Amino acid sequence: MLHAFSRSLAQLTDRAILAILLKVILLTLLLFVIFGLAAYFGLAWLFAWLGWTDGGFAAAAAAAIIAILTGLLLFRIVAIFVLNIFSDDIVDAVERRYYPDRAETARPPGYGIGIKMGLASTGRAIGYNILATPLYIALLVTGIGVPIAFFGVNAVLLGRDLQDMVAARHASDYRNLAGGWSLPKVERFLLGLVTALLLAIPFVNFLAPVLGAAMATHLVHRKKEEISA
Repeated sequence: MLHAFSRSLAQLTDRAILAILLKVILLTLLLFVIFGLAAYFGLAWLFAWLGWTDGGFAAAAAAAIIAILTGLLLFRIVAIFVLNIFSDDIVDAVERRYYPDRAETARPPGYGIGIKMGLASTGRAIGYNILATPLYIALLVTGIGVPIAFFGVNAVLLGRDLQDMVAARHASDYRNLAGGWSLPKVERFLLGLVTALLLAIPFVNFLAPVLGAAMATHLVHRKKEEISA
């Protein structure tokens, strides 16, 4: 894991990775801006309908608060959705540098499948965290139990998402990505946990999705090489 992380961190200086990183950051921010604008116009209409004379200012203030809270709560979901769109570019850049033979035999899934995988990832993230809400509430009295449970749940989800981004380029059917491209459960969990923790750190969270995808590429191919040896 440490070896995969160090290699992924070092490759952030590659022009190809930097270009993809910029796309991921800009699109992620754009989605939050769009959400904030939608909240503003929706609230402005609501306040006008209610007859509030200062509705414009109130709508702007409320939309700003909503956008900030949404960014804090949903950044992980939106960032991973955006990452799925560009994940093939990231994996391809890592493979061409470290695993050229794999890059030559890869079958890029395309942006359409990336969006489908992103939507599936979003659905799982929302669904499983909703299911885990009673657990989060029950652990409130422990003080530290909630973040441990939250990171645990999302580590499992992120580990699968990142693994699948690599497998989608090589598996015969992207709808069944298990096969020989799966990581061991513990390694997949650690991959997801490292990425989830990075996503929780301000500013570093913008790098986290790309680092996670790059780490997944190294881990999946190293495991494949071990199986083939």
